[in-house]
Amino acid sequence: MTRIQIAMDKLSSKQRSWLMSRVKGKDTVPEKVVRSLLHNLGYRFRLHRKDLPGSPDMVLPKYNTAIFVHGCFWHRHKGCPKTTMPTANYEYWEKKFSENIDRDTRKERELRQLGWRIIIVWQCETATKRLGLLADRLKAELKLEQVSRNTEQSSNLKPIT
Repeated sequence: MTRIQIAMDKLSSKQRSWLMSRVKGKDTVPEKVVRSLLHNLGYRFRLHRKDLPGSPDMVLPKYNTAIFVHGCFWHRHKGCPKTTMPTANYEYWEKKFSENIDRDTRKERELRQLGWRIIIVWQCETATKRLGLLADRLKAELKLEQVSRNTEQSSNLKPIT
């Protein structure tokens, strides 16, 4: 007879509840790192625009771009070591993560339909040793949007006669 052993949570229900209540939804350390980086690069932005689907972490109206800073664990960053799966209450976590991914996909689609570009920054990209790479990526993606917008604007100009 094979017996399956289920790992139990090492914290009491009350301790786990307290710990989970400390998980922040905005103004996280990775978010603050991205804000500081964008500001140092000369970009200006708005925070948590509630009038946009998903309330993006940062919005750069000039570039028509919304930035989301995703935690690797909560948003399931593929291939990242932070994307672990809890062993206790497996079905709950599987459903929770699936709902998070579905919601992210839905909100991104809604933003794109409104004409917004989306940049996803993963928590692991905000590590100090990777900030140079992140800065280069953000500059490149925002520059592409600026070039695209300038091309659109110039194609809408009528020749002077």
